[in-house]
Amino acid sequence: MAILWRWMGGLGMGLIAMVVWAVGAEAGAVQSTGAAQEAGAAAPLSLALRPPLAGAAAPVIAVLALNEGTETTDFLVPHAVLQQAQVGVVEAVAPRAGPVTLMPALQVEVSHSFAAFDATYPQGADIVVVPALHTDDDPAVLAWLRAQAAKGAVVVGICAGARVLGRAGLLDGRRFAGHWYDRSTLLRRHAGAVHVPGRRYVADGPVVTTTGVSASLPVSLALVQALAGAERAHAVAAELGIPSWDSAHRSELFGLAPAHVWALSVNTLLFWRHERIDIPVVDGVDDVALALAADAWSRTYRSRAEAVHAHASPLHLRSGLVLRASPPDASATKVLLDEAVHPACVLDHSLQAIGQRYGVATRQWVATQLEYEDPGVPCSVAGPSP
Repeated sequence: MAILWRWMGGLGMGLIAMVVWAVGAEAGAVQSTGAAQEAGAAAPLSLALRPPLAGAAAPVIAVLALNEGTETTDFLVPHAVLQQAQVGVVEAVAPRAGPVTLMPALQVEVSHSFAAFDATYPQGADIVVVPALHTDDDPAVLAWLRAQAAKGAVVVGICAGARVLGRAGLLDGRRFAGHWYDRSTLLRRHAGAVHVPGRRYVADGPVVTTTGVSASLPVSLALVQALAGAERAHAVAAELGIPSWDSAHRSELFGLAPAHVWALSVNTLLFWRHERIDIPVVDGVDDVALALAADAWSRTYRSRAEAVHAHASPLHLRSGLVLRASPPDASATKVLLDEAVHPACVLDHSLQAIGQRYGVATRQWVATQLEYEDPGVPCSVAGPSP
């Protein structure tokens, strides 16, 4: 999955050649090997949580980031949803306090370094959420993650976060989901690991993994249900505008197809048609809506989204995270976040707008990267819950 992001660092024929090669090399990831499909996709997620520690008022949930690069939606969505649901103490944590570059768009600030988190919570986290990271073998990340797992944390790998879990030694002999692009790599790297098709998220003991980026919403609600019950999860889901968060997933739909390679190649090579997308934001902007819009518009290979504010000063997202906004660009195309659209529906609306601007092939390519089954029509418009 990381290969699909590297366009930001250097576009050209080399990337296209890698993707064309990947069509053959990774095609087996769509048809998973050696895995038996499980029944009961509608069953609630069961977490192997450690017993509550003496004096602990609520579970401690750490959402991990790598300062140099962390997937936008994988990070912002779980942090926001778990914070909104009030299911525990939710902390964003990175190797160093300060700026975190999100991929493929946005930048936030994290107040807790690993050292500060460990000093505040010497007993460790109850749950650690691991997004896809720019590199899956950062020594500081792996050491900290192993230490948290040794203290009894449930570790949740979202999308290519499964690669990080694997590098930390947490996937060997386990059942897993994983982004379609990574599945054959994970099977090759980890002895006894078994891919489970047809599931957006899979729990095996204290390890939970998900399919691609779009699984961040359903697994976050599944965590809410596991921690606080179905009623709380349904209430949060209604605010977000998501009707279901069961684990059913049509894995067979996803993989690199010739149409995707063509869209990627054309959009990459016609660099003079690239553009910046400005998303105006205000203090308290919804994390989920912004993440889904910025992520989708930054995966077209023709556009890159920026959160913009007139004063380009740090703002706070609804969750409390600090967002670093950029000044507006008069030449950029402006995309507004419609407050009449529920946050979870922003992805459908973004895909529709991308298709109208860049064509159906680009729309399908974006949805494939996100491992999202595009319904073809956006969610119905409904005002935010009071």
